[in-house]
Amino acid sequence: MAPEYIVLTAIGADRVGIVDDLSGALLTAGCNIEESKMAILGGEFAVIMLVSGPAAAVQSLSRSLADLGGKLHLRIDAKPTREPRPPAAGRPYLLEAVSLDTPGIVHSVTAILREANVNIEDLETDSGAAPWTGAPMFRLKAHLIVEPSVSIARLRERLMGLEQEHDLDITLTPVFEG
Repeated sequence: MAPEYIVLTAIGADRVGIVDDLSGALLTAGCNIEESKMAILGGEFAVIMLVSGPAAAVQSLSRSLADLGGKLHLRIDAKPTREPRPPAAGRPYLLEAVSLDTPGIVHSVTAILREANVNIEDLETDSGAAPWTGAPMFRLKAHLIVEPSVSIARLRERLMGLEQEHDLDITLTPVFEG
């Protein structure tokens, strides 16, 4: 029988052992972690996971999330989803942007990507102090899938305009296996 899938999210005060506790509970429930992203944001631990398992195990886990969350001191939610899709057709690229930390950078970059019909497979951002000066710096890193019909030259041109407009350093690099 085909497995069922849920996207599980959990957030709570950071502490040692959260991942062990959560992964152990999923294993005990008869479920498997297919993919996950975890981070500490401020003082909070946050995780998003694609979890699979036999229908009865996934449904039982979903019903027990309130109790599990209380036991682990996490707010846990789940949403049913489908089996992961095969990789999208297109060319993989890595986009990185670095600048002084100012509002609107994520929106400006993603608006250009949306307009070009470029899919964002993964995006992460962070901020911190620049070496030597201590100035507040911002970094964006995104894994993209660019459809064959998209002109890379035109995309680079739009990103270059954004670089100049917002004083960013943007790189767009093709990703190769091997």
